[in-house]
Amino acid sequence: MATADIAAASRRLVWDKGSIRFLICRAADVPTFVEYGAADVGVAGKDVLWEAGRNVAELLDLGIGRCRLVVAAPQASGVGRVQDLDFNSRVATKYPRVAQRYFNEQGIQVEVVPLHGNIELAPLVGLADAIVDVTETGRTLRDNGLVVLDTIGVSTARLIANPVRYKIRSQEIDQLVTVLEAACQRAPEGQ
Repeated sequence: MATADIAAASRRLVWDKGSIRFLICRAADVPTFVEYGAADVGVAGKDVLWEAGRNVAELLDLGIGRCRLVVAAPQASGVGRVQDLDFNSRVATKYPRVAQRYFNEQGIQVEVVPLHGNIELAPLVGLADAIVDVTETGRTLRDNGLVVLDTIGVSTARLIANPVRYKIRSQEIDQLVTVLEAACQRAPEGQ
C-alpha cells in the first residue's frame, strides 16, 4: 500500500469487513451511536455510560481499561474528605452529570465547572476547589498535588447494545458476547 493510501485510510471513519461495519468515533459518542441505532453494539467505559445516561443494554463487562472515578482536591487545601468542601465549592470535571448527582446524594451544594481535558489544572490555577476525574494509578493526581477524597465508582470497558437491535439480532449479538467472554477469560489479568 502506498504512503498516500495509508494516510487516507487512517482518516476513514467507517470500515467494512465482510458483513460487519466498524465505526470510528469518540468514546463519549459511542452510547449515542448505539442508542439511536447507528450501531448495533459498541464498547464504552462504564464512566462514559454513567455520564451519557443513554438507553442501551449493557451486555458484558470486558474487564479492561480499569480506572476509578474519583473526587480529588489539592493536598495543600487541608480538605481531607468530601464533606469538608465549602458550601458552593467549584468542582471541575468532564463528568458534570455524574458529579452533580454524586454531590446531591452527599447533600453537598457545589458549582460544577464542565471541562474537556486537563482537569487537574483547574485547582492549580484557582478555577476549582476540587475535581471529579478518572484515574488509573493516581500518579497524575499526585504529580499535581491532588489527593483522592472519595471514589465514586470503578469503571471498565463494557459491551453495549441498542435494545431494539438486540432483540432483532439477538442470536448474532449473543454469539459475539460468547466469543468476547471466552477471550476475556483467556486474557492474562490486567490486560
